[in-house]
Amino acid sequence: MLPFQTLYFEDLSVGMTETYSKTVSSSDVVGFAEITGDRNPIHLSEHFAARTPFKGRIAHGLYTAGLISAVIGTRLPGPGAIYISQTLRFLAPVKIGDTVEAIVEVTKLNAERQRAELRCDCRVGETAVLEGEAVVKVPRREEG
Repeated sequence: MLPFQTLYFEDLSVGMTETYSKTVSSSDVVGFAEITGDRNPIHLSEHFAARTPFKGRIAHGLYTAGLISAVIGTRLPGPGAIYISQTLRFLAPVKIGDTVEAIVEVTKLNAERQRAELRCDCRVGETAVLEGEAVVKVPRREEG
């Protein structure tokens, strides 16, 4: 679990980065399927998944994206940040046992609207598995 870090809009600068690494377990994928109702057998059935181009079970794409949410909600900017939007491009599968590193970087700040634009990437080793952008509203210090 990531420890909390609360950053206010005034604390942010372009180029700031935070990361989170998590190894995907079978129980994570099963739990995600239970929570969301997405029981696609490519995630849950080794027998089914073995017959796909992936040759085995893969994690839900939105599970991987959820690791980005963990960074945004706990570290950069952290508690109090409110998602406005998120784009996602899935580039490669994440398999059970893979360690995913979610990387969030501040790319633009809009002081008038209290918005931070963030580059969001996930990697397994040197392989990019997901990329996207997020916009979040960040509280000012006097609001916190």
